[in-house]
Amino acid sequence: MGAARFLTHRTDKEGGRNAQEEADQADGAFPVTPEGQALLDALRSNLNLLGEIAMRYEVETRPKRPANLPTISGPDDVHNLLGPEISALAQEQLRVLLLDTKNNVVGQRVVYQGNVSSAIVRPAEVLRPAVVEAVPSIIVSHNHPSGDPTPSPEDAAVTRDLAQAAKLLGIDLLDHVVIGGEGFVSLNGRGLMSK
Repeated sequence: MGAARFLTHRTDKEGGRNAQEEADQADGAFPVTPEGQALLDALRSNLNLLGEIAMRYEVETRPKRPANLPTISGPDDVHNLLGPEISALAQEQLRVLLLDTKNNVVGQRVVYQGNVSSAIVRPAEVLRPAVVEAVPSIIVSHNHPSGDPTPSPEDAAVTRDLAQAAKLLGIDLLDHVVIGGEGFVSLNGRGLMSK
């Protein structure tokens, strides 16, 4: 997909739909088993509960952000931001970049640290920082300690699962960038993010 697709964001002010409408459409877009529907209902209930807790305890849901935030316009920006740090790691590490509506990086979280060849990934753990920080978009990135950034079939499968789970929560997964050695591969750029 091209950069224009990568940078597309919709907000209510721009005539887009809200998260509930997106979730309702997603419910019809994927075959949902009774177990899947129960999971969707539980996710929505948990999101509502998180909002109520934040209001009740006056939790700061929109912390002040520094003025000079890095902006992501494509996978090369992800590589420039994360590559120098994670390309030399001896274990796989998965990070989530939290983005505002203008693709400014408002946060970065390490969500998994694996071994030399893998990291077990649960979508809930990857998406939690985006829900807590109330950001509309994320990019995930991980390293290959071997130095070869070629995505594995497991990388592609995990990315598709993350994209589907993120969509249900009203979060856009813009890309998954694999960094290895001096190189990188964008799963979005290779068309590996959808089934």
